[in-house]
Amino acid sequence: MSASSSPRESLVSRRSPVLVLAASLIGISFAAPLIRLSASAAIVIATWRLGLSMLIVAAVLLVTGSWREWSLLARREFLLAVGAGVLLALHFWSWNASLRYTSVAASVALVNLQPVLIASVSALWLRERPSRRQWGGVVLAVIGALVVGLADVPGGLSGIVTAVSGGGSTAGGGRALFGDLLALIGAVTAAFYYLIGRRLRQRVGVWPYVAIAYGAAFLTCLSIAMASGEVLLPQPRRELSIFAGLAIGPMLLGHTGMNWALGHLPAFVVNLTTLGEPIGATILAAFLPGIAEVPGIGTIVGGGLVLSGVLLASGRTRRGAKG
Repeated sequence: MSASSSPRESLVSRRSPVLVLAASLIGISFAAPLIRLSASAAIVIATWRLGLSMLIVAAVLLVTGSWREWSLLARREFLLAVGAGVLLALHFWSWNASLRYTSVAASVALVNLQPVLIASVSALWLRERPSRRQWGGVVLAVIGALVVGLADVPGGLSGIVTAVSGGGSTAGGGRALFGDLLALIGAVTAAFYYLIGRRLRQRVGVWPYVAIAYGAAFLTCLSIAMASGEVLLPQPRRELSIFAGLAIGPMLLGHTGMNWALGHLPAFVVNLTTLGEPIGATILAAFLPGIAEVPGIGTIVGGGLVLSGVLLASGRTRRGAKG
């Protein structure tokens, strides 16, 4: 019996994967508001949130002794877990960096392709072929995420079409194309991060897995930060508080919860949770004094579409598990 299918975890998995994903959504929704309040560069934020997360993960491994489950992984699987961490770090970096070069419309449209990529590759690599109902849920959720992400694009629909199609000045064409490429890299790296997690979580428990993945992500972000000359130390107390919040909420509650769910649900279902992040972040931002942004009609309509898509895609999975 693998670590991910112990009697205790199996009992939990039959009852609460969707509840865990709901808690994960709350966790990752804190990322954007907290990052908005930070004055640090994106790669510095990612490095600190991963580093602080690793302290807690290491403590859990030592207390529970679950580090022994690493012996369940073959060398190739261990390297896959390391690769998942590198992909996570590249996702953090590439998508944030894309916003410096291309429009928000193009970046959001491209990075939100990841559920489609995951569903397609799952059928080939993991032999988990989405049903027509689940494909409908994926497409509906992606459309909802696009509505949320592009609601504030200047020029409305025409502005969205112009941005995504690469319209604009010729001088900025190369810069925008580079940003589009970064956003696409962000989608691909996130997709394979979830696919690898789905495969390895069948073999090993969540804490031993995330210890490898987060550790590799931390070292990758640290290398990028140092190579780009970013200052990691010292940091003001306010920044350290924000980094700690990012480690506890988005990383440990959010990403770790989703990595737990990968042991029980297909990767494309788990990944759909991330499409709800802008919705949760917008709601939180409306109540934070330092931001106080009221959600618009696009967030409300898109949020409804995302929620409907997630429920549509996960419904059959839950019934299948009960059967």
